[in-house]
Amino acid sequence: MIRHLVLFKLNDGVSRDEPRVAAGAAALTKLGAEVPEVEFWECAWNITDRPIAYDFGVNSAVADRDALQRYLDHPAHQAVVAQWREFATWVIADYEF
Repeated sequence: MIRHLVLFKLNDGVSRDEPRVAAGAAALTKLGAEVPEVEFWECAWNITDRPIAYDFGVNSAVADRDALQRYLDHPAHQAVVAQWREFATWVIADYEF
């Protein structure tokens, strides 16, 4: 199994109550059910206000490297990436477990 973790940081001046951000969060919430390769999916807003904290996180899992690549290439994933690219940056970790 491969764990796919993504942490999003909203760009300066962007707030989570903006319509485009709310739409992006809603799209991420649904994404796990739209991609067949996803075996585990959870995502949510950060609940702390520590200066080094990121704003939104995704914790997911797929079966193997091929499944991860299919997930990354999936049109629904690409659409969500395009949304978030407009207002956030992110870091990613993919590891086997």
